[in-house]
Amino acid sequence: MIGEASFYGLYLPWIMVLALAALLVLWGVRRLLAATGAYRWVWHPALFDMALYLLLLYALSRASAYLQ
Repeated sequence: MIGEASFYGLYLPWIMVLALAALLVLWGVRRLLAATGAYRWVWHPALFDMALYLLLLYALSRASAYLQ
């Protein structure tokens, strides 16, 4: 997971790339949860979304470390 990614000469930390990927996945998951009505069972949606984002970021970081 330690490293950087180069986008047209702009070096970004690898965790930033993973954070953006987790954000994109979170948007899709939130739309899916909202469409199914799962947010009716959530006590605090903002807290739930933050925890879900952190879980997605952790999963992506573990997957990227496993693939290297």
